[in-house]
Amino acid sequence: MLTPSQTLRDYMMIPPGTGEPAVVHVIVEIPKGRRNKYELDKHTGLIKLDRYLYSSAVYPGDYGFIPQTLAEDGDPLDILVMVNEPTFSGCLIEARVVGIFRMRDKGQNDYKILGVPHKDPLFSHIRKLEHVPPHFIREVEFFFTTYKQLEGVTTEPLGWASHEEGTAEVRASVERFRASLGSVKD
Repeated sequence: MLTPSQTLRDYMMIPPGTGEPAVVHVIVEIPKGRRNKYELDKHTGLIKLDRYLYSSAVYPGDYGFIPQTLAEDGDPLDILVMVNEPTFSGCLIEARVVGIFRMRDKGQNDYKILGVPHKDPLFSHIRKLEHVPPHFIREVEFFFTTYKQLEGVTTEPLGWASHEEGTAEVRASVERFRASLGSVKD
């Protein structure tokens, strides 16, 4: 049986990607269609219920983080994965980066990578942001712009950027992780 510290270490031992350019590993915290806000608890290594969204909005895709990354807000880099069916908290997905939604949350940059399951034939044609259905792009932007309003938190959308810029942010977050925390060792 794994102890909580082993669980956290195991999550952080997962490399940020597969070695294939623009294919990342994703640890799902919140499955598509949920209002529960789950997060990886850094003290126990377990996925815990952080809070419920105050609004009736639900996550438009599986939401989680890319391991061994450090975003500008001090947390692992966030990613939303377009999925046909929700997975589950703790699930590992190989996802292809297709773009990035830039936003600010409480005055800090809080970027969201947009990805698709790498080996799902339903999404095999989606390689760039331009391939994503425009309405889905609008849904994601609306969700992240409004999902905290009833909590009294203002988020500021800064717009979408390309697959190349999303991949560059992943690389920068990996480098930030390595520079500030180092690689996780046994």
